[in-house]
Amino acid sequence: MTQDETTKESPPPAPAKEEEEDDDEDDDDEEVVEGGVAANGEGGGAAKKKKRKKKKKKKKKAGGAGGAGGALQIKEPSKKPTFRGLLPTAFVDAGVKYGQTDPPTIPVKDLFQSKPYPVGEIQPHTLLESQTSFRESQAEIRARDIMHEDLYTNLRWGAEVHRQVRNFAQSIIQPGIELADMCAQLENKNRELVQEAGLERGIAFPTGCSLNHVAAHYTPNAGDKTVLQYDDVMKVDFGVQIKGRIIDSAWTMSFNPKYDALLESVREATNAGIRASGIDVRLCDIGGEIQEVMESYEIELDGTTYPVKAIRNLNGHSIAPYRIHGGKHVPIIKGGCEESVKMEEGEVYAIETFGSTGRGYVIEDMECSHYMKRFDCPHVPLRMQSSKRLLAHINKTFGTLAFCRRWLEREDGGSFTVNGNAGRQEKYMGALKNLCDVGIIQPCPPLVDTRGSFTAQYEHTIIMRPTCKEIVSRGDDY
Repeated sequence: MTQDETTKESPPPAPAKEEEEDDDEDDDDEEVVEGGVAANGEGGGAAKKKKRKKKKKKKKKAGGAGGAGGALQIKEPSKKPTFRGLLPTAFVDAGVKYGQTDPPTIPVKDLFQSKPYPVGEIQPHTLLESQTSFRESQAEIRARDIMHEDLYTNLRWGAEVHRQVRNFAQSIIQPGIELADMCAQLENKNRELVQEAGLERGIAFPTGCSLNHVAAHYTPNAGDKTVLQYDDVMKVDFGVQIKGRIIDSAWTMSFNPKYDALLESVREATNAGIRASGIDVRLCDIGGEIQEVMESYEIELDGTTYPVKAIRNLNGHSIAPYRIHGGKHVPIIKGGCEESVKMEEGEVYAIETFGSTGRGYVIEDMECSHYMKRFDCPHVPLRMQSSKRLLAHINKTFGTLAFCRRWLEREDGGSFTVNGNAGRQEKYMGALKNLCDVGIIQPCPPLVDTRGSFTAQYEHTIIMRPTCKEIVSRGDDY
């Protein structure tokens, strides 16, 4: 439906006689005589009668989203991505099925004013059949599920923002695009669709766009002119937060079909990790399932066959409010953590897997761009005034959420809501180094495998609901 059904054509005009009869019925004061004398023949004499027609009420159009005043235009998605690494069901204009524009401009909250946000994929917990039946049938457990509806709403809101922002990113990514420009467009669209409001809601961490042997934590610093090439394998990793509830999701893309086996192995390994997850499931068992699936693949590049290896020192993780790494780690290899650590009801996890054609082990290298205030940082007296000013800016703008140097150099310093156009940080590198040295800020340098190798990543956010697990970030793309 492209137009609201309440807007109809005007009916054809009725004959004059019928119109007069209708007017008489609608308005008792319809006929009056000049001079204000009643039109009943008394004292009227030859006074001329005057007809006063009743004004017709105009019908109001249905209010639309985004303050435009028009109805949402519901359409069928039709545009396919131009790169590889996504499912055949992927569309880069998927948001139009909810009335979103193409490219998206309507804040997601305005699209769902009168209806709930989409529910993620629902899967049963990986438990014994008797335990699963117990959790699905017990009224007390279902009641606990209902009690957390506000949490689910915030997660689903953030997940829908993530889906629409990544659809936008998938529509603009082409060989030849500068990664700094790509990140700026993606992050600005993120701010627009989530209606950025400082720590209330906004971007959860900097956009990762790690290439080839770089597995994670790379985003361009100011002056970085890196350009995406046809033969590159890029991991796109970004987040959304609503009231501290973080959606962390990532996918890998390439243009050359020779990398398809690498991308498929990691995507299927992530799905295997999700299927193996559940309340009371040991984290080490999930790692075994992931490794078994991923390392069953191999890839041929330029006549040489490489086994796909799980990167053994990278993990998924639990997510806490305003804390991207919540304390528990989900390994992607067998025996990657203590056997006693289990998933628990109400926890949120990022199930992410990394595969590599190299040695399957990463180290820190290259120029650092990601930083984050330590959640449990000690109180340290600072001597440098510049360090105090920078820390005050970080506290009010990012809190314990991750940030990058590009954001510090924006006119708004990372948040227009918080700083307006007066947030830009000047000559801050010495202060930033000092905050890192004293243990308040944690630097997160890029993580790289052997040069010449290729790495891939897929990631989803899931929540351990009392009755089931919900993959909130799942979409038609991956």
